[in-house]
Amino acid sequence: MAGPGRSQAEQEGLDRRFMAAALRLSRKNAGRTATNPSVGTLIVRDDGTGPMIVGTGVTAVGGRPHAETEALAEAGELARGATAYVTLEPCAHHGRTPPCANALLNAGVTRVVGAVSDPDPRVSGKGYAILRAAGVEVVERVLAAEAAEQMAGYLIRSLKKRPEVILKLALSSDGKIGMEGEGQVSITGDIARREVYLMRAEADGILIGIGTALEDDPALTVRLPGLENRSPARIVLDRQIRLPETSKLVAGVDRVPLYVAACAEADPYRRAALERAGVRFIGTETYEGDIALPELLEDLAALGMASVLVEGGAKVAKAFLAEGLVDRIVLFQGQEPIGRSGIVSPIDANHIPAGFRKLRDMRFGEDSYAEWIRDI
Repeated sequence: MAGPGRSQAEQEGLDRRFMAAALRLSRKNAGRTATNPSVGTLIVRDDGTGPMIVGTGVTAVGGRPHAETEALAEAGELARGATAYVTLEPCAHHGRTPPCANALLNAGVTRVVGAVSDPDPRVSGKGYAILRAAGVEVVERVLAAEAAEQMAGYLIRSLKKRPEVILKLALSSDGKIGMEGEGQVSITGDIARREVYLMRAEADGILIGIGTALEDDPALTVRLPGLENRSPARIVLDRQIRLPETSKLVAGVDRVPLYVAACAEADPYRRAALERAGVRFIGTETYEGDIALPELLEDLAALGMASVLVEGGAKVAKAFLAEGLVDRIVLFQGQEPIGRSGIVSPIDANHIPAGFRKLRDMRFGEDSYAEWIRDI
């Protein structure tokens, strides 16, 4: 149903515009809402002088309250007769608080525009059904592809019982990702590095192998003014527990969690020393001498992680690609070559695995950026 004095095409255009705004809003708490996705909600009413946003909400840090509750509280009585734009189907199951679908009904909302359906079996289709049964007009799948791409971590965790895996690599102009034994090598400029910090801020975890941890001694934190507290958990694949107690990773455990994935036969004294320093351990199974990655991802999902950013190095990247566990590929490319002694990247823009489609190209200063995703 079109709004007052508007054609169907005009209403569809408005719906897309407000949903795009709700999606932008939903990014505010990405990576901070525990097992719940970061959802955006707008309450929009039109009293004949044009649509006006009267309430906004985003899933709170920790996952509660939900976005609908926040937006309705801000709108108050102005929600009666209004339209709600929600980036994810309103929940339909009772917990300690009523379902969001019922909250929308009780507030007097008469139209709900949704983006993505919730795959959670307690919700899937039921939230929309509650609304329709009460006479609310429901419009589904507005900017659905954009919303699914943005909350891929939640959808993948719900459907596949593991986090979304984002493989991020920085390549030199000649396709190298570093130099053996040289520690960290600067490949991209400051603007691109800032974008990486933003990617970290929206992830639940950052994962590297022990080789990268030993050679680069990274901190793996978000180092942007005002976003320092958005650093996600760090995860190191360290089957034999070789991580030094003096590493930057261990030094930062009082501020950012650090998980070490190690096998049962690893040195118990090394484990005890790191545990005393505050390191948390994930017991892992091994397959052909390496950590069993599918089982590890299940464990990370059980810890509440919906998205994991794989940052290094070449061996770890190859392993995730070989297992078919990568959902998103992000490649930064710098302007300078490393030379023949560099470590060849396991992947480049001309050799993307089957099943991925290019999502976007961008530039950050002098560096290029390309991103591919696998449809869920």
